[in-house]
Amino acid sequence: MSAKSIEVPVIADVVGGHKGRLDDFKGGVESIIRLRPEYPVETLQGIEEFSHLQVTWFFNFGAPDDVALHARSPRDNPAWPATGTFVHHNHRRPARLATSFPRLLRVDGRDLHVTDLDADEGTLVVDLVAAFEEFLPRGAVTQPAWPGEMLENYWKDAAER
Repeated sequence: MSAKSIEVPVIADVVGGHKGRLDDFKGGVESIIRLRPEYPVETLQGIEEFSHLQVTWFFNFGAPDDVALHARSPRDNPAWPATGTFVHHNHRRPARLATSFPRLLRVDGRDLHVTDLDADEGTLVVDLVAAFEEFLPRGAVTQPAWPGEMLENYWKDAAER
């Protein structure tokens, strides 16, 4: 039987970092991914040997009513082509999940200190794993011009806001 939905645990919370659901200037901000107490510290054993994490998080500041199941222009900019729901990287997709690859700075107990995590303070984390180079996309990544235009300032240092 095919499931219509699944339930996933919240394993961690984002502490510090970005506030206010801003679209750009996400670079250079440090935050903490704090593992919840029901997960033993040993679940992180060895993670400090990796430079980056793969973090799956929930857009908990959005609402189910925000989901948009139609083609629309990114950031409502008519200069960019209308594209479908599953092209956009935002809270308007049905599962309201995102994946980020922050740099791991250090581990302190259940606290994973990271930089370049584009989730806001208070975001719910549903999964994290050490980033393995072998699991990153293989071959050249291709895309049209508009994502590069739209995200030109995305990873610029937040201090430049």
